Amino acid sequence: MFARAAARTLSQSRTFSSSAARQSKVAVLGAGGGIGQPLSLLLKLDPLVTSLNLYDIRGAPGVAADVSHVDTNSEVKGFAADKLDEALEGTEVIVVPAGVPRKPGMTRDDLFNTNASIVRDLAAAIGRVSPKACILVISNPVNSTVPIVAATLEKQGVFDEKRLFGVTTLDVVRAARFLGGIAGTDPKETVVTVVGGHSGATIVPLLSQIPSGKSVSGEAYEKLVHRIQFGGDEVVKAKDGAGSATLSMAYAGARFANSVLRGLNGEKNVITPTFVKSPLFADQGIDFFSSNVELGVNGVEKIYPIGSLSAEEEKLLAACLPDLKKNIEKGKAFVAQS
Repeated sequence: MFARAAARTLSQSRTFSSSAARQSKVAVLGAGGGIGQPLSLLLKLDPLVTSLNLYDIRGAPGVAADVSHVDTNSEVKGFAADKLDEALEGTEVIVVPAGVPRKPGMTRDDLFNTNASIVRDLAAAIGRVSPKACILVISNPVNSTVPIVAATLEKQGVFDEKRLFGVTTLDVVRAARFLGGIAGTDPKETVVTVVGGHSGATIVPLLSQIPSGKSVSGEAYEKLVHRIQFGGDEVVKAKDGAGSATLSMAYAGARFANSVLRGLNGEKNVITPTFVKSPLFADQGIDFFSSNVELGVNGVEKIYPIGSLSAEEEKLLAACLPDLKKNIEKGKAFVAQS
């Protein structure tokens, strides 16, 4: 019953939607990059964004000038490398795609050393300037960067677990699109809950929880799960090493930001998977986990259990948890040693 209700809610949120008008100031940290530029454009189109601050170590003022010409009501400002605090001032939602992209043969974990430092420093600035903002982390590897943000804010005494999110929406987007292609259905009607983390084997699509997913079995099921888990590799290969999943990630990031804004706006039953501080597997030392979360005026309003699993999904979850635990611990250790 819940799975069907969640699917309907997620389906309704596939395109940007708005509720009652309110002022929403959003910042993008890393706006000059491959994800940041299209993400900024999509946020400019979101009717819930009334003010958009774009920051990067290079290029953000130019992106802001370009995006500002789009004929929606939101105001756009660009901030250079030395203007981070100004970019964060008064923001309600901060989206963080900053970092280096994956290259051929590089896993999300390979990105750790570079992106960990970037994310830590940005988190420290957020904690100092805008500690009550909702923080949406896109920077990879999300399984580690979200704990890095949490640990950094904890050091400052300002961590609010209800307002920190790892954006796993691209896994949900891929699952719906790939399953729809196999089942011959509209992806809007094949919304799949994806739990766990946001890299490789930590991504666990719960295909058994919707009718079209139940119909896929055997080799077709194994290929579908692999494609959902490793869809990023497909894009890196297709781009001949010149980039990673930037456009689809920007779409997923903007869609999740819209869900957060709708929740902050008071809309009810906004439910979507996201990687948050979670009690679901805390007894196993895994205190961050992606599952269906209800979003609201305080950020996280409710964390839902993952529900019944097929035998195949039980195996996927068993493979997910040890890797996810290592990723989380790696992020925490980085901050502890900083």
